[in-house]
Amino acid sequence: MAFGSAGAIAQSENATPIAVELNKLEAIDTGCRIYVVVNNQTESEFDTLKLDLVLFKTDGIVDQRFFVDLAPLRMQKRIVKLFELGNVKCDDIGSFLVNDVVECRSGTEAVENCLAKLDVTSRASAKLSK
Repeated sequence: MAFGSAGAIAQSENATPIAVELNKLEAIDTGCRIYVVVNNQTESEFDTLKLDLVLFKTDGIVDQRFFVDLAPLRMQKRIVKLFELGNVKCDDIGSFLVNDVVECRSGTEAVENCLAKLDVTSRASAKLSK
């Protein structure tokens, strides 16, 4: 019975997501500005949440791979993060893939299984998946 309870707790923790929404792509002189809404619905704060992202063009061909840190994230808090991609036209972006979470830390402690905690969506013309 205790084993079932521990399993339920672990399942509950994994069910509480960090929602990552690709919200908007904005053309700028140097390329494309990306707006990402992050909603940390967990009971943990994150000092590092570094994603390995892959950009696919509209034709499905890989264009580039890069890293972006969405932290710091306070518990039960929604934030907007911006990053810019130089020499990339927004209209040429077909999708982003969260290839992996390369670093995930709460304070000085590494957090395991952060990729499973991510719930990714998109409101932009480009898709976001994992």
